[in-house]
Amino acid sequence: MDKDFSTRRFYPVNADFRCPFGRDRDRIIHSSYFRRLEYKTQVFLNHSGDYFRTRLTHSLEVSQIARTLANHLGLNENLAEAIALAHDLGHTPFGHAGGDELDKIMRQNGHHNGFDHNFQSFRVVTKLEKRYKDFDGLNLTFATLEGVLKHSYPYEKPFLSAHLKETFKPEFHPSLEAILVDLSDEIAYMSHDIDDGIKYGLIDFELLSQSALIKESLEYVEREERVVRRDSVFRHRFISRFITRLVCDILDNHCAFTQDFPQCFKYQAKEPLSIAHTKEIKEQISALKNILLNSLYHHQEISKKMFLGKRCVRKLYECFNADKHLLPKELQERIDSGAKVHRVCADYIASMTDRYALALCKELGLV
Repeated sequence: MDKDFSTRRFYPVNADFRCPFGRDRDRIIHSSYFRRLEYKTQVFLNHSGDYFRTRLTHSLEVSQIARTLANHLGLNENLAEAIALAHDLGHTPFGHAGGDELDKIMRQNGHHNGFDHNFQSFRVVTKLEKRYKDFDGLNLTFATLEGVLKHSYPYEKPFLSAHLKETFKPEFHPSLEAILVDLSDEIAYMSHDIDDGIKYGLIDFELLSQSALIKESLEYVEREERVVRRDSVFRHRFISRFITRLVCDILDNHCAFTQDFPQCFKYQAKEPLSIAHTKEIKEQISALKNILLNSLYHHQEISKKMFLGKRCVRKLYECFNADKHLLPKELQERIDSGAKVHRVCADYIASMTDRYALALCKELGLV
């Protein structure tokens, strides 16, 4: 595929003063789904406190890291930023717990494709966001759409139509910018989940020191920056060092490759990726994720709040599926026009913020 594929759109547009991917970024930022990310859970429920990350701040942190990597690797910063800002638009309320529950509900009700937040993000920017008279979605470039659809592996999605498979070819890797977003996503969520977990008192540095990756960053801050753990800025200096360590590992590892990047935005290759962490850091990241899974994500306080979120998602689905008149008028019209009820219900629930979903549950007497 050539560069023309990357800047193509499903519907023609008149050129303006912006580059194609900058135009994508602007459309994403001004969308209603992007604004809703402010009140969607990352790990801690949105109303737990003003300090904690939300889907919006997470997306901004991913964007910042992706732009930095793209800049130093000579890739397109605007494309990386657009993909990063759009990659979580399809997330449900209540974080991954809400998405997992919606997936479980749909499969239990005979809808075998379930729910996938990456594909839902793609649906948001191609169908669900309504801002133009002549078409649905945001009419983004194919490179941005591909990055949203395929930024995390595996790329094959059971939802894809034959036409979309032919267009975006799930058997191939996406653009290098999309691969950067996946790496940036991992760096961002590990760092800010640790930051929030320590702030909330659910984990501490002693526990995290079981990770070689964490231990190295702790020792660096104490040795090189001469900041002690009781200092109020220690946590911030540690998070900064942790992010820098992972970003530099990607940049240093790339220098070990002799091949040049392709001169177009389309990568479309099956060979091993040339942008990745070193083997040593990959292993350390895997070990750290196990610590976070057992000590933070499955912590009793988190689990209790996520139980409430999952219950809310399930009760709302059951109500909407049983009585379409509980849905907004435009969604009732979609069903009357032939749309599948389960998909409309899933779209509506996925679009909700935490606070709206909880308020609606209370209004309907469900919790």
